Amino acid sequence: MSLPKLSSLSKSNWQIVASAIVLFLLTGGTVQAADAKPPNVVLIVADDQGWTDFGFMGHKVIQTPRLDRLAAESAVFPNGYVPTSLCRASLATILTGTYAHQHKICCNDPPDGIDRAAMHPFIKQAPALPRLLGTAGYRSLQTGKFWEGHFSNAGFTAGMTTKGRHGEDGLVIGRETMQPLYDFIAADRAKPFFIWYAPMLPHEPHNPPERLLTKYAVDGRNLKLAKYYAMCEWFDETCGKLLDYLDEQRLRDDTIVLFVVDNGWIQETGEVRTTRGNFAPKSKLSPYDGGLRTPVLVRWPGQTKVGRYEDLVSTIDLAPTILTACGVTPPAAMPGLSLLETAGGKGRLSRDAVFGEIYVHTAINIDTPALNLTHRWVRTGDWKLISFEEAPSHAELYNVKTDPFEERDLASQSADKVAELQRRINGWWDAARSK
Repeated sequence: MSLPKLSSLSKSNWQIVASAIVLFLLTGGTVQAADAKPPNVVLIVADDQGWTDFGFMGHKVIQTPRLDRLAAESAVFPNGYVPTSLCRASLATILTGTYAHQHKICCNDPPDGIDRAAMHPFIKQAPALPRLLGTAGYRSLQTGKFWEGHFSNAGFTAGMTTKGRHGEDGLVIGRETMQPLYDFIAADRAKPFFIWYAPMLPHEPHNPPERLLTKYAVDGRNLKLAKYYAMCEWFDETCGKLLDYLDEQRLRDDTIVLFVVDNGWIQETGEVRTTRGNFAPKSKLSPYDGGLRTPVLVRWPGQTKVGRYEDLVSTIDLAPTILTACGVTPPAAMPGLSLLETAGGKGRLSRDAVFGEIYVHTAINIDTPALNLTHRWVRTGDWKLISFEEAPSHAELYNVKTDPFEERDLASQSADKVAELQRRINGWWDAARSK
C-alpha cells in the first residue's frame, strides 16, 4: 500500500488517508480490492491412508517431506474426522458438505440387480461444490476417484472420468501422469479454477516404484507393510509435483490448498484376510479412529495462520470453507462450519462435538440410508462413543486422548458418560433427519 506525500494533503484528504490506514491495520495489513479475482482452489484427497501415517503427524518411518512442508505452511487440524469411513460415501460428503444420510450416497455399491446409474441422481440433486462454484464463474477439473459416473454429474466443467465404477480413466492420475492437471491450469488463466486431485494413492494395489520399496523393505519388516509405507511416500511425491507447478506458475498466493484423507487404513499383515480387504478391522469401514480420523490442512497465503489447531473438525466443513473463501454463500443444507476464521487465528470453532455414521459396503436399499446403517458415533472433547445399531443396548466408550487407538473400552465403568453421549448422538440424528 503506497501513500501520497503527507505535506500535500488537505484536511478532507487527511481524513481519507487516516481511514485507509485504520482499515489497513484492522485487516492485518492486507486490503483486497472489491473486484479482486477470487482464489483458485486445489483440494488434495489421499485415499486409504492412516491418520498417523505422515511425518507431520509423528510417524517415525514413513517419509512425507512435501506434505510436511505443506503442513508447515498451513493451518493444521490434527483432530479431523470423516463421518463415514468408506470411500464413496466419504468422497460424496467432501464434495457436497453433507452427511451420507443427506446425500444418500452411503454405500460403495448398489444391491445385486440394481444398476449403478440408479444412484447417480443423488449427486445431481446434492449441493455439489463444482456446481456451486460454477455459478461464481469457476472452471473445475475432476481427476482420480469419482464414483458418480460422468464428471458433469457433480458439476465439474472438465474431468477424466466419464463412466465406470469409481474413476475409470481418472485413476491414472498420480500413478502414471500429472499432465492433465498442468494442462487444465494452463488452459485459461483468466478464470479461477477448482481442482479435485483424488488419486488412488496410497490405495491398493500397493505397487510402489522399486526405488521406494527398496527403501522400506528392510529386514524384520513385513513386506505388505513395507509396500504400504512406500505407497505413502509415492503419493507424497505426486503432491509435491502439483504444489511445485503452482509455484512455477506463480499461483501460490492466489490459491487456497486443502488436504484431507477419504478414510483411514491400518495395514493387515497376516496371511488371511480379516475384513473385506487387506486392512485391519479397526480401520476402513469401521467406527474407530483408524478409519475415521484424518488431518486437515488449509493453506491460503495472507489469510490462514500457520499453526496447529485442536478444534474438532469434520469433512462436512470443507465445502463451506471453500465456498466462503470463494465468495459463495453455503446452502442451508450444509451443516458444517467454515474453518477460515479459526484457520486465520481468530478464535475457536463454535462446536464441541463431531458426529458420524457407518454403513454397509454394499447397499441393502439405495433410497433409505438408515436401512444400511451399522453404527453411529460422536466425539466430544477427549471422549468418543460408538453406538451399535444391531444391538441398541451396546455401546463402546473411549478416551481418545489417553487411548488414541481405542484399545480400552470404558463403557462398563462410565454409565453416566455413555448415557450422556448416547443422548447427544440421538439428538444429532433426530435433528439431522428431520430437516
